[in-house]
Amino acid sequence: MYTQDQIEMVASKIDHAVLNPSDGDIQVLRACSVAKKFKVASVCVKPSHVKLAVEELEGSGIAICTVVGFPHGGTTTGIKYAEAMEAIKNGATEIDMVLNIGKLKEENITYVQTEIEFVANYVKQAKGITKVIIETSLLNEKQKIIACKIVENSGADFIKTSTGFSSSGAKVEDIILFKSALNPRVKIKASGGIKNLEQAIDLINAGCERIGTSRTESILSLQEADGDY
Repeated sequence: MYTQDQIEMVASKIDHAVLNPSDGDIQVLRACSVAKKFKVASVCVKPSHVKLAVEELEGSGIAICTVVGFPHGGTTTGIKYAEAMEAIKNGATEIDMVLNIGKLKEENITYVQTEIEFVANYVKQAKGITKVIIETSLLNEKQKIIACKIVENSGADFIKTSTGFSSSGAKVEDIILFKSALNPRVKIKASGGIKNLEQAIDLINAGCERIGTSRTESILSLQEADGDY
């Protein structure tokens, strides 16, 4: 049996996601209501919904997060920068960007790191937070470690496991690997396939500072959830 303190602790680390392609204004407004009810860390919306979320969550203390280069990471550096810039101007304070997965797998470290630095430096100047999604399900262990070092050296604030749109999501063993490879300055966000409170607590105990999920309500109400993100 979980205590109220445990439930509130998990809630305080959740980035409540509204990122399905079919999600519209109605889903974003409902997500904001859920976020306020449970006092989560942030609501993570598509770029087109940033302004709506900002208006709905004004004065709540809940951060506005959005995504860049999502979900495949293959857009150009300039486009990722432009997405981040517009999102910040629209009121987002947290940016979850997908690194260029193909370039990472080719070990083109200079390209991947330079791109992240470009975005992260802008976000930092705006007093925001950058989280870098590496899509763990597409990488082997060596590539995950390389990704950790790239994120660390880029000056980004977080490494994040998954978009929630690939073959699998967050795993405790990946969080343990990240902890062993990263400078403690870089925080960890687990996302993808998190469906119950036990999973969330296991990931937090392994070292996560944030949990990305669209299943906040069912997780915190101790109900098993369907779905991937």
